[in-house]
Amino acid sequence: MGATLDPVQITRSGVETNRGSSESFTGSVYVDPVAVPVGPSRVSAGMVHFTPAARTAWHRHRFGQTIYVTEGVGLVQRRGGPAETVRAGDRIFFEPEEEHWHGAAPGRFMVHLALQQVDQRGSAGDWGEKVSDDEYATAAAMAVKA
Repeated sequence: MGATLDPVQITRSGVETNRGSSESFTGSVYVDPVAVPVGPSRVSAGMVHFTPAARTAWHRHRFGQTIYVTEGVGLVQRRGGPAETVRAGDRIFFEPEEEHWHGAAPGRFMVHLALQQVDQRGSAGDWGEKVSDDEYATAAAMAVKA
């Protein structure tokens, strides 16, 4: 028999859902922490729940960001590019330092898993200005359909 191993680290369900900050999000957004950096790990992940038309502000991540849509229909857009419609099962990667936003489509809920790395200070990225209602409406009307 091998050596005795320490128990697996388990964080039991019951971690509080956080409301998305009004500085970083428009509309009602809720975040469930999934992975929090511990020790040498830089991995951060959250399950983000968007109500219809809720969205992030423009933002960027030093090491890039992957989002994986688990439910609903959403919109994603990088600065200067077309908005795109995304659905459950779609995986989106934003390049390091690429300014972008993402959120729910009009009239639809959307949930995605957001994965990114934090820097030495524990920061996952930088937030910019909010996506205006006019910007959002234009993006939704012109979104490339999935």
